[in-house]
Formats: sequence, C-alpha cells, structure tokens
Amino acid sequence: MNQGSDPTPDPARAPGSDPYQQLGVAVDASFDEVQAARQQRLGALEDDPMARARVEAAYDAILMSRLRERQQGRVSTAARSASQREQVKPQPPAGGPGPSLPRLPQLPMGALSRPALSLPSIQLATGRERWFPLASTGVLLLLLFALSAPPAELILALATLVTVLNLQRRNGRFLASLGWSFALLCLGLLLGGLLAANLDPSLPLGLPIALIQIQTLPALLLLLLGALFLA
Repeated sequence: MNQGSDPTPDPARAPGSDPYQQLGVAVDASFDEVQAARQQRLGALEDDPMARARVEAAYDAILMSRLRERQQGRVSTAARSASQREQVKPQPPAGGPGPSLPRLPQLPMGALSRPALSLPSIQLATGRERWFPLASTGVLLLLLFALSAPPAELILALATLVTVLNLQRRNGRFLASLGWSFALLCLGLLLGGLLAANLDPSLPLGLPIALIQIQTLPALLLLLLGALFLA
C-alpha cells in the first residue's frame, strides 16, 4: 500500500457501483433531482430491504462525493451546470425602470367641448306626435273655458309637460325640449299680460270670458304650436 493514499474507496468512483447509475440521474444533476430520484426508487422498492439499502448507499455516496469536492475547493459538475443555467436566464437590467402603468385612453380634443346652441327646425308633426298634443290641448282648452274659475297655473303646467314630452319624442333631446317649452311658456305669459292690459274694458261684448282666461290663452296656444312644429 502506498503512503498517503486514501484507504477508504469512494463509492461514487468504485467500478460497477456508480451511484448516479443506481439512482438513474446524470452526473450534473442538481440536489433536488438527486433527492427526487431517491424518493422515486424507494417508493418502487417497498418490499426489498437490500435494494433499498443500495439506493440509500448510492444517495449517501453522491452527497459525500459532492461534500468532499466542496471541502477541497473544487466546483462540482452539478454546481457548474446550475451556474450555467442561471447565466442563460435573461436577467432584468439593474436599476432599470419597473413595469410601466397602462396608459389612459386619449380623449379627442372636441369631446369635452360645449355643445353649440342650434335653432330647431320647423316641421309639422305626424302620427302620434300630432294627435297627442292636439287632443291634450283640446281637453285643457275645454277646462279653461268651461269652468268659471279655471286653475290657470295647473292648466299651463300640464300644457308645458305635454310640449316637453312631444318635443323629447321628436328630437330625443330632453334639455332642449325643456328649454324651448319654458321659453314658449314665458313668451305666452308675456303676450297674455300685454293683451289683458291693453284690452278695452267694454270687450268682449257679452262673451263669458274672464280676465284670467284671456291671459292664459296665448301661452296655451304657443305651447301647442311648439309641440306641433318644433323638431
């Protein structure tokens, strides 16, 4: 026997008993792969104690071999392969910007512009948009002249509502319909007030018409015309 030689043979290097072949792993297999191969072999050899002992011996031989290489300052094949795999993976740039936030959609410049005021077109209504205000205003006129003390405010409010609904159905713009109906109501009340102020007290000649009826009539007629012709 030579001086300085290691009297204990390395099971991982012994001929015919390669621990890597016994576990079925490559020489550069990682520790996780070696451990997984050991568990798989042990699970398949539950009733064979000798075979299980050989698997455990091969596993211990691989661990001792790699521990000895690390103590001697040598880099094992498995560690070298793992380092190469880590180098292949793309690394994010150091100090680079993080993930960018999603950009908000850009609104067109004219999307928030104030809508321009446009005059309505004059067109006679047809179908339901014609007979609905005619029938409603006819009922309101009947109430206005049939009652001795007609509720003028209620009649004008109902007439304004009819005009708003009819204009909304025709042009589909609620605010515009409400604005034009209110404007027609104000204009009608102004005309009714001027008519009542300038009316000769001797007129009408014997007709049973009260002053409140004369003041309400222009607004009622203007609302009807607006419901029929504004579009």
